[in-house]
Amino acid sequence: MEEFVADNLSSYAETQGVLPERLESFGETYREQGYLTRDQLYDVAYESSTRSAYHVESNPEPRCREVTANVLRVEGDFSKIQLLTGLSGFKAPTASCVLAALDGDRHAVVDTRVWASLERTGYLDGRKESFDAADYVEMIEPIREIADETGYTPVEVGYALFAHDDRVREGSLH
Repeated sequence: MEEFVADNLSSYAETQGVLPERLESFGETYREQGYLTRDQLYDVAYESSTRSAYHVESNPEPRCREVTANVLRVEGDFSKIQLLTGLSGFKAPTASCVLAALDGDRHAVVDTRVWASLERTGYLDGRKESFDAADYVEMIEPIREIADETGYTPVEVGYALFAHDDRVREGSLH
């Protein structure tokens, strides 16, 4: 699996995926401030899904700060994702960007491509096209297993899984 991650991680830059350096920048800001503003959440959402990022603007500013500050206080992957998905414009894949930015040693960006690669490699069963907090938990567990086995971080494993699907998928994404 180490070779799988290394090979696919090296091709991630050729995909349309979230830029790791942008994600790290969001994470630095989040850790320094202890919360994210609506504008900062919009930037994260835009990086993840340009089509739906505008929904973030309907969140009241105080709610954005409250929710993202609370994410830092709660334990548990399900609770963290559930809090973030309470904000407009944040389904589990976009919320996973916030968590991966905050702590790439524990979290990864997940989406349809990541699920498909986990399914192809035998870690998950069946295909999915939409995700909730429980699905994030289902994906992050094998991602962490792969990270532990290979020495890569969960965020790097997520990028590799995304790139793998980008390389092998035939036809359109949906």
